[in-house]
Amino acid sequence: MTSLSKSSVIMLILAGICILSAVYFPIWRIELDAPQYPEGLSLLIYANRLGGEVEIINGLNHYIGMKTLHAEEFIEFTVLPYIIGFFGLWSIVTGLYFKGKKSVLILLIAFALFGILALYDFWRWEYEYGHNLDPTAAIIVPGMAYQPPLIGFKQLLNFGAYSIPDTGGWLMLTGGLLIAFVYLQLSGILNRFVKNNASKTTMFLLPLLMLISCNSEGPQKISLHKDTCAFCKMNISEGHFAAQILTKKGRYFHFDDITCMVNCTKKIPKKK
Repeated sequence: MTSLSKSSVIMLILAGICILSAVYFPIWRIELDAPQYPEGLSLLIYANRLGGEVEIINGLNHYIGMKTLHAEEFIEFTVLPYIIGFFGLWSIVTGLYFKGKKSVLILLIAFALFGILALYDFWRWEYEYGHNLDPTAAIIVPGMAYQPPLIGFKQLLNFGAYSIPDTGGWLMLTGGLLIAFVYLQLSGILNRFVKNNASKTTMFLLPLLMLISCNSEGPQKISLHKDTCAFCKMNISEGHFAAQILTKKGRYFHFDDITCMVNCTKKIPKKK
């Protein structure tokens, strides 16, 4: 029976820790942008609850006939923490009490199937809430549905909806990649392409570093004559006068000078 290397044991334990940690962070987020909400509205989906501006979103959804969101109506929030915990512990136990590469393959397939089913359930939830509308709603647009995108961007009337995994989702993806890497290592597939351990480590670290870099909160480059001022809506043409702010929600606002920046910050609600 093939034995696990020390690095594989560490990766399986780390995978389990990543998956377990996802219980404490939002797994998914849907951002809603509109002119009347300069900071946007966020719907954060945890393993056991909803977060963000849920009440404000419920109030807006009422006008277009969508059902209000209440965590207690979703059975997923009851069972999901246990499922995530199960996979996290399974990965750790597999690393500590290795029973052959087949045990890693079973873990990998089971976790991948769980991810696929979870995404389908999320899509089904979005479809139901976006299509089953109250026919007596205050705002009715014939043929219009309000299903947010599963991932990516979609325009819904005057709102732009952006859907993407959040911290917990990236942690679970990292855990899955770690498990997959261990299996590829055990099966010898990596050896066909990579001959030394240093290169294998580089192949493993590169996608993780790319994931980490996606969370960068550094300044953004302002494109002169293309970007517009968030306050006066004029094109930004002089870089030495331009200014930029980054909000707590990770949103960037560009300005053609510091006066516009100060005036704009007065319009952004303090709680955001």
